[in-house]
Amino acid sequence: MPIRSLKGALRIALLIAIFFLGVWSQSSGVIDDFIFYLPDVQFLAVQHLWLTLISGGLAILVAIPLGVLLSRPSMARVAESAMQVLNVGTTIPTLAVLALSMSFLGIGTVPAVFGLFVATLLPITRNTYAGLKGVNPALKEAASGIGMSPAQRLLRVEMPNALYVIFAGIRTALTINVGTVPLAFLIGAGGLGELIFTGIDLYDPVMMLSGAIPTALLAIVVDAIVATTAFLVVPRGVNPSRS
Repeated sequence: MPIRSLKGALRIALLIAIFFLGVWSQSSGVIDDFIFYLPDVQFLAVQHLWLTLISGGLAILVAIPLGVLLSRPSMARVAESAMQVLNVGTTIPTLAVLALSMSFLGIGTVPAVFGLFVATLLPITRNTYAGLKGVNPALKEAASGIGMSPAQRLLRVEMPNALYVIFAGIRTALTINVGTVPLAFLIGAGGLGELIFTGIDLYDPVMMLSGAIPTALLAIVVDAIVATTAFLVVPRGVNPSRS
C-alpha cells in the first residue's frame, strides 16, 4: 500500500513538473525559438535518415552474408581473425574513421556513408555469426538426417533459429548509426549534426537542442521499428517476446 501511494505521488509530481515546464517554456519564448528552427530540422532530418538508410542498408546487405560465410565449418579457422579485422571499425573512434574516409574519398556524402558503413558492420556480422553457431546441433543433425542439403538446412533450420539474435545485432547497429550520423556534418555530409555543432560553436543551446532532441527521437523510432519487425518476423518458437 505505501509503495502504491509513493508511485501515485511521484506521478502527480511529474505531471505538475511537466505543467510548470510547459508554462515556463511558453512564457520565456523557448517554444517560439524551437519553432524558428523547425524548417531546418525537417530538412536536415531527411538528410539524417537518408545517411542512416544507405549506410545501414549496405551494412546489412554485406554483414549478414559475411556472418553466414564465417559460420560455416570450413571457415572455423579464420572466423575469429576475420572478426578482429572487422573490429577495427568499432575500436577506432568513429570520428577518426570518418577522417580517414575523407582523406581517400574527399568531402561529402560518399565518405560519410563509407565511414558509417564500416562502423555499423561488426555488430550485425558478429550477431549473425553467433546466432548461427548457437543453433542446437541436434536440429542440424536432424535436418541432415531427413535429407536436407546444406543450403536447405541453412535456410529452413539455421536462419529461422538465428533470426532473433540477428535482429538484435541489426537493432543495436542501426540505433548506434543514428546517433553517430551527426558526426558526418564535420565532413560535409549534412544531417542534424549541422544544428548540434553550429549551436555549440555559437553557444546557442536552443539550436543545439533542435538537433540533439530529434536525433534522440529518431534513434528511439528506429529502435522501435526494428523491434516491431523482429516481433513479427521471428518465428514464435524462437522469439522470447512472443512466448
